[in-house]
Parts: sequence; structure tokens; C-alpha cells
Amino acid sequence: MRPLPFVLALLLAAPATAEEMPCPAPGRPIEKTIRKGVPEAAVAVPTTAGLTPARTLPAGLAGSIRRVELPAGEKLVALTFDLCETANEVAGYDGAIVDELRRRKIPATFFVGGHWAATHPRRFAELAGDPLFEVGNHTWTHADLRNRDDADLDRQVLAPEAAFRAALDAAPSCEGRPPVEARRSTLFRFPFGTCDARSMAAVNAAGMAAIQWDVSTGDPSPLASARDIVEDTLRHLRPGSIVLAHANGRGWHTGEALPRLLDELAKRGYRTLTVSDLIARGRPVVADTCYDAHPGDVDRRGPRAAPRPPLPAPARPAAAPAPSP
Repeated sequence: MRPLPFVLALLLAAPATAEEMPCPAPGRPIEKTIRKGVPEAAVAVPTTAGLTPARTLPAGLAGSIRRVELPAGEKLVALTFDLCETANEVAGYDGAIVDELRRRKIPATFFVGGHWAATHPRRFAELAGDPLFEVGNHTWTHADLRNRDDADLDRQVLAPEAAFRAALDAAPSCEGRPPVEARRSTLFRFPFGTCDARSMAAVNAAGMAAIQWDVSTGDPSPLASARDIVEDTLRHLRPGSIVLAHANGRGWHTGEALPRLLDELAKRGYRTLTVSDLIARGRPVVADTCYDAHPGDVDRRGPRAAPRPPLPAPARPAAAPAPSP
């Protein structure tokens, strides 16, 4: 009998057949596994030459968008899930989350790292091609952009766009549907809730609105049970909230908590939208700085690079519609 590690490696590395992987394929528990230092993690940074030009960021969307002010009586929220990994790992895919959203027809927004898309090209293509979901940019390798030189800042912001395009170009047709067209992202999420004026200007100049959150599920902590996730989220939730969670294997109990959370949201009269649709329904609440829970908390995460002069702000029209998914 083969040892378990050998069988595990085969399951993770073997290409799936059409019979094994319908489109979209249901998640497999083994896919949630995070693997560090494996050969598959050695992904080359794709060239950004040939990317379509970035659109101009609509007026009112520059800065750190924390939540959305809605008209009275509108009980709408956005659920967001990060899919990211660092340069030396292949992170997971928590199919229980995605499958539950699809089963209930719940819209959601996924913030995807370029490295994650490069190591999970088919999963990325499934998400990008699903009309329930929208996809945003979450840097190349989940970097703190305050500490990067100009060239690396550009790579972290733009390389995901090239990785997204490559994943979609290589994706097989999905049950007769036409291929998904690769488009530049209109949404971006800063890793760790960290930014400065220079990195914010670079993101906005690339045509992307920076989407933070006002409710964190706390799911990266193994001490946060499914019950904790549900109770803490509901305690802080209000109309217009943007909720942060993870679907890359670092949400310890997110898949278990999600059905309970969705049940409670329905009982309380809430509906979920993608971030872009939520923005279109109200007025974004924009902060000058990025932070996790309150101003200044990200500065405790470690030393910062020396301040750099900010990039020039992109030209913006007087008025423009909110970004479409």
C-alpha cells in the first residue's frame, strides 16, 4: 500500500479529467490544504506588456472604501472573500464556501492574488465566469505595498491582471458557454489593511477602487469557532457593510459558519450584493488611510519603509458611474 503522503501528492498534482471536474466543479476537501515550499509554488511573474489600458477611476472612488451609506430602509451588505498566497506556497481553495454560495445563489466578491490565480487557473476561471461573482485584484503575493520600491509596486499591482488573463486564456470551454473575456479589474484590496498615499495613488491610477471592510469575520484565527464568526459578524453588521472573510484555506471555520450566517442574514431581512452593486446603490464611505479595525493599527505590524513622495493623482472625470462587475 502506498503511504498517505504519496497518495496526497498524486491527488493534488494529477490533472482532472472532464468527468472528474464538471464546470463549475464542486470543491474537494483536499483542495483546502495549504502547501509551503512545493515546486508548484515557483511561479514566474508574468509580463504586464500587452495589458489593455486601465479605465479612469470614477469620481468619488479614490481612497479607502470602508462601507456604503444606503438610502433609508435598504438592508444590503457585501460578502467578500480573499484568495491569496505568498511566493513560497500554494494556498488552498475552500470549495465549501463557493459551493454554498452557488447553492443559495448568493452574490459575492472574491479578491484574488495573482500568484493564487497562477497556481489555481481553473478555479480562477470558474469564479471569473460565474455571473453570481465578481473578482478583484489582491496583489501578486499578498505584499505590504508600503515597503516596495517603485518597480515592485508596479509588479504587485499589475502582475495579477496578466495572471488573470493567462488563466482565462487557458481555461477550457464551460458546458458550451463562450470563453470569459479578460478585463482589467476595477476593484482592489490591500493586504493586511496597509497602504500609504504612494501605494493608494498607484492603485487608483491603475483604475481600481481600493475596497477595505468595516466588518471582519476574524476567520484566520483558529480560536474563532463557527459560532464566534457568526456572532461577531452579526454584532458589527449594519446596512452597507463590507464583510471580510477568506476562502483560501486560512478561514479555519468559515465554511462551517457560512450557512448559519446566511440563514441569520435572511431572517433579519438582509440581502447580499457584490461590492460593485453595493457601491452603485449608495454613497461609498471613503477614508484617507487604510486600517484593519481603527486608525493606526496597521503601524504595529512592523517597520515601514522610508516615506516616498506620492505618485501624481490620476485625472478623473467630473462624474462617472460606479464600476460594473
